[in-house]
Amino acid sequence: MFRRTFWFTTGVAAGVWATTKVNRKLKQLTPENLAATAANKALETGQRLKDRAVGFALDVRDNMAQREAELEEVLGIQENPELPAPRQYTALENSDNRSNPKYIEAPMHSYNRNEDH
Repeated sequence: MFRRTFWFTTGVAAGVWATTKVNRKLKQLTPENLAATAANKALETGQRLKDRAVGFALDVRDNMAQREAELEEVLGIQENPELPAPRQYTALENSDNRSNPKYIEAPMHSYNRNEDH
């Protein structure tokens, strides 16, 4: 009698354990839960990729500045060279009136294709 009770209890326990496992797995496989899991993993992956890209960009910027400094040193380029003053070109409206020069303005072009030519 004890043997039958033992095996019956063992079978019931195994059945409860298996049912619990199956129900837990079914809850994990619902569409809502799968979508949430996929979204979380995508966010984690995106964050990792962003961190790597930012780190790479910072490394490139540091190495670029170092290489520029090396090239400036080798070529003898100054940090802040003296720049010449900006020039303004004048055009005279009339050759008789040289006291009042006018500056040339950029011509206005119409980009309207329907305009008569």
